Amino acid sequence: MISVFIVDDHPVVIEGIRSLLVNEEGIHWAGNALTAAACSAWLDNNSADVILMDINLPDKNGIDLCAEVKKKNPKIQVLALSTLNQPSYIHKMIENGASGYILKNADKEELLEAIKDVAGGKTHLCMEALEAVKNSTNNTTGKPILTRREKEILALIADGLTNTEMSEKLFVSHWTVDSHRKSIMTKLNTKNTAMLIKYANENGLL
Repeated sequence: MISVFIVDDHPVVIEGIRSLLVNEEGIHWAGNALTAAACSAWLDNNSADVILMDINLPDKNGIDLCAEVKKKNPKIQVLALSTLNQPSYIHKMIENGASGYILKNADKEELLEAIKDVAGGKTHLCMEALEAVKNSTNNTTGKPILTRREKEILALIADGLTNTEMSEKLFVSHWTVDSHRKSIMTKLNTKNTAMLIKYANENGLL
């Protein structure tokens, strides 16, 4: 049973998604919040497997809230649910710990697939988000742009270090390393470490 919580400032959106999921086998509707503060307060005494999170919230953006949720509850999977498909928003959500990104025009089938994917530890980007990420490349080289920290993580992955070893070496949390790893794999469109290293070698990223 996958427990799902949603934070969105539009009651109509919440009710629409609730109606899609409430009677779905294998899904438990855990509740909802209209603000980041209400979400944080709920998490003080409750938890969920997946949080559907809007980016535009009245008191705090979902990007910052995502980072806070993952720091406080690393096991919760965050699935961004937005009307925005700009690469910058997608990258920031993934970098801050989100495991997926879908648009609010998604149908029930896609929504369920995304929830099940992230609950199972996978990364799920809707087609529009995936295309936006693929197209956010360096105009000169045509290659995805990695941040300085992502380049450091990529080099350490190639050296065979585990997430724990990388976190100790870089003096950051295991969660931070895992978030960067997810971001790198999303940007480079690779599904596992072997594919990641092969792509990096072939495209001069190492």
